[in-house]
Amino acid sequence: MNRIAAAFKNKPIFMPYFPLGYPDLATSIDVIEALAKHGADLIEVGLSFSDPLADGPVIQKATQVALEKGITVRKSLEAVKELRQRSVDIPLVLMGYYNPMLAYGLERFVGDAIDAGADGFIVPDLPVEEADEFLSALAPYPKGEAALIQMLAPTTSSDRMEMIARNARGFIYLVSVTGVTGERKSISEGLGELIQRVREHTSVPVCVGFGISTPQQAGEVGKMADGVIVGTTCVKTIGGSETPVETAQQFAAEFQVALRKTRQ
Repeated sequence: MNRIAAAFKNKPIFMPYFPLGYPDLATSIDVIEALAKHGADLIEVGLSFSDPLADGPVIQKATQVALEKGITVRKSLEAVKELRQRSVDIPLVLMGYYNPMLAYGLERFVGDAIDAGADGFIVPDLPVEEADEFLSALAPYPKGEAALIQMLAPTTSSDRMEMIARNARGFIYLVSVTGVTGERKSISEGLGELIQRVREHTSVPVCVGFGISTPQQAGEVGKMADGVIVGTTCVKTIGGSETPVETAQQFAAEFQVALRKTRQ
C-alpha cells in the first residue's frame, strides 16, 4: 500500500501546507519535520513560484521570501530527500505551479521528485484537459506510487466534476470557497452538500482546503470530509514565530487533537 492510501486508514487526516525556503531553507526543513512528527498525517510541501495565482497574500509573501533567499526546484527536491533521510515517513505531496516544472524538464522533474520521496503533485494551474503530458511522465512508475491530485471547486459544473472525480487518484482537493487561499471566520455554507456531490462520482478520499483557520473549524470540516488542509494559518502562525520549530510542533498537535475527536 502506498503512503497516501495508508494515511487515509485513519480519517479525517490533518494536512498542513508549508513552503520550502521560508523563512529560510534550513528552518523550513526543520518545520516540515516537526509538523510530520507531531500530528500531520500528510504534508503539502510548497514549491515557490513568482506568480502564485491561487494563493492569497500570506502565502504569496512567504514564497517571495523563499525565492529571494534562493530557493529553487532542485533545492526543494533535495530538501524532500533530506526529510526522508530524517525518517519523515508520512506522505509528502508537492504543491507548485506548472511553469517551473516545465523549465526543469517535466519528465526529469517527476522522476527526480519521486526518487526524492514525493508521493504526489498538486498543480493548481494545470487543468485536467491539459494534463496528458504530466500523466505521461507519471506512467512509467508503478500505479499508486505517485499521483497527480485533482482540484474541484464550488463553481465546478456537474459534468466536469463527474469527469475529474471519476479519474481521480490519491485524493480530491476540494476548494471550499471561491477566490484565493486565506483565513476565513467560518466554514462555507453548503460545504456538506458539496462534499456529497463529489462523493457521488468517486471513491477516493475528499479533502477540503481554503479558509480553514482554527482547530475548531478543522473539527467541523472533519466531520464531513476525509481530510482537512490548512495553509494560510499554518504559514502565518509558524512563519511569524520567533521559535518556528516549537510553534510547528504545537500547531500540528492542536489540529490533530481537534480531528481525533471527530474519529471517536
